[in-house]
Amino acid sequence: MPYEHTSTRRIEFSETDMAGLVHFSNFFKYMETAERDFFEAAGVDLIRTKPGELVGWPRARAECKFSAPLRFGDTIDIHLAVKSVKDRAIDYQFRIFRHNQDGSRTQAGKGHMTTILAQLCEDGALKSVELPEHVRARITEAPAEVLQRPKGV
Repeated sequence: MPYEHTSTRRIEFSETDMAGLVHFSNFFKYMETAERDFFEAAGVDLIRTKPGELVGWPRARAECKFSAPLRFGDTIDIHLAVKSVKDRAIDYQFRIFRHNQDGSRTQAGKGHMTTILAQLCEDGALKSVELPEHVRARITEAPAEVLQRPKGV
């Protein structure tokens, strides 16, 4: 049962500011990229659209602590680990690592995000719904050691 996923990507020029550093807002995009990849690997729809039905995962909370710069051309790993699975929500932990030229990695950021499974109602309101069994069967909580910072990083 999946409880973690790592996505790897390169930093694009358009993600940087005038100083050549990744703009802070992109860290949240990286977390969402890892979430999309995690759902795909777990075989779960991130957004489900059927005629008359729209179900997705709006954010209830998102935060990120920045600890090292990222620059154009850097290769990064975005590690997602499931902190908890609740009746209507999932809490994630993210760690973003920069690959260094010597083969080591540096943690550039650590984030958390809480998403709630919600359905769009006819009046435009969002209504939280319980996680279905097929989601609970495919997404589980990570063991404590997966949530710890890796040694040497």
